[in-house]
Amino acid sequence: MNIKILELGKRKARLIIEGEGHSFMNALTEEILRDPEVDVAKYLIKFQFSDPELLVTTRGDRDPLEAVKDACSRLSEYCDELLEHVPAD
Repeated sequence: MNIKILELGKRKARLIIEGEGHSFMNALTEEILRDPEVDVAKYLIKFQFSDPELLVTTRGDRDPLEAVKDACSRLSEYCDELLEHVPAD
């Protein structure tokens, strides 16, 4: 997965996340919004086959990229937990 930073400020980040679609982006934005210091987390896919653009803004001193990283870590933990409960072949 390649990520391009379009804009990065103290409380705002705009990123392009190459190769992802609605499934991942919905899960990611929902998880980012669980952070009480996040003000906005939304994404836009301009055209059917274009890469999504993610916008995250935060309150206080919360770094928007850290909010994204933390959300990704939590999603990974959820997946690991699910895999522990899925029976092996």
